[in-house]
Amino acid sequence: MEIIYNYQLALHPIKFNSSEDAYNCLLKAYDMRKIGFKEMFYVHLLNHANYCLGVSQIGLGSTSGVVVNYKEIFQLAIKTNATGIILSHNHPSGNCKPSDADISITQKLKVASEYMDLKLLDHLILTSEGYLSLADEGLF
Repeated sequence: MEIIYNYQLALHPIKFNSSEDAYNCLLKAYDMRKIGFKEMFYVHLLNHANYCLGVSQIGLGSTSGVVVNYKEIFQLAIKTNATGIILSHNHPSGNCKPSDADISITQKLKVASEYMDLKLLDHLILTSEGYLSLADEGLF
């Protein structure tokens, strides 16, 4: 795994105060040409003040799912000294409603992250029309 330093991000740090802040930042990371065709899974890495240290694509799937490698998420967090993470993925169907698998993955990652003093702050589901925050909905 290679981590690349982005000087522009360091010059203009982005602070996340809400799910809307995370969503607006995610719009820059996602390939909007593919958001309706393939599931993509990303992780935002944050410092203790909720400034974005970086964003990484964890998985690229099919029209109906994406494989998530939990270890890769935690490797990135450890290597960047992140203290918080925000997960996100898209639903090509256009439906923001989380699946049982979405909720299960989020809950498992939340428990695992607590063992490493890492805060899972949110999990966003994006579509071409908008987003849903699992944290705002109280789903984890």
